[in-house]
Amino acid sequence: MLQIKNLEAGYGKVHVLQGISIEVPKGQVVTLIGSNGAGKTTTMRAVSGMIRPSAGEITLNGKRIDQLESNQIAKLGLAHSPEGRRVFATMTVTDNLLLGAFPRLTGSRPKGDVQADLERAMELFPRLKERRQQLAGTLSGGEQQMLAMARAVMLNPEVVLLDEPSMGLAPILVEEVFRIIARLKQEGVTMLLVEQFAAAALKVADYGYVLENGRISVHGEASKLMNDSAVRAAYLGGSH
Repeated sequence: MLQIKNLEAGYGKVHVLQGISIEVPKGQVVTLIGSNGAGKTTTMRAVSGMIRPSAGEITLNGKRIDQLESNQIAKLGLAHSPEGRRVFATMTVTDNLLLGAFPRLTGSRPKGDVQADLERAMELFPRLKERRQQLAGTLSGGEQQMLAMARAVMLNPEVVLLDEPSMGLAPILVEEVFRIIARLKQEGVTMLLVEQFAAAALKVADYGYVLENGRISVHGEASKLMNDSAVRAAYLGGSH
């Protein structure tokens, strides 16, 4: 489904990623954990086309995407829910969600039933249903995060990138976000998840990678990483 091979990327002369390889099989949740500054968000930005890799390959369903623009990658079915939410503040919740389906509405992705998917998104995120005509900029931080996730799902994507979906949220909203991720997983949505709460991420994931200083230090089944003494000591002690 999504394959990252020997990826190198950074900003200007700063080389953040030092040749990482990650595989995200169809229908699975793969999580990428690591300390701040390890390169997690850089990985997500490189995959979605926000920055151009300096070396390596990224393929989606066997097609190389590492030299494509973000809009071209989205048309191929990769949706990115970025760190910091980035909703369209002056547009309503409903219009934000419809923008997520824009490639479907313009014919560059299979259209399907957009209205049915809009109602499904409202069911997945009931807080959004209550606020469907509200301006996105007036939502709480947690509601904006849910909107960013729901907007990504509206693409009817092959793969969803979730970058720090629980960042800055109250514990009760963190639980709700992970409940939604678990439900998306049950529905067969393929996801690459970057998350500060490593224990929660590994609990919902099938497979995990640990990123340290731009390199993958260890990877394996999520359940095994949960019980790895070095991983527990470094990343799970303060997680919930």
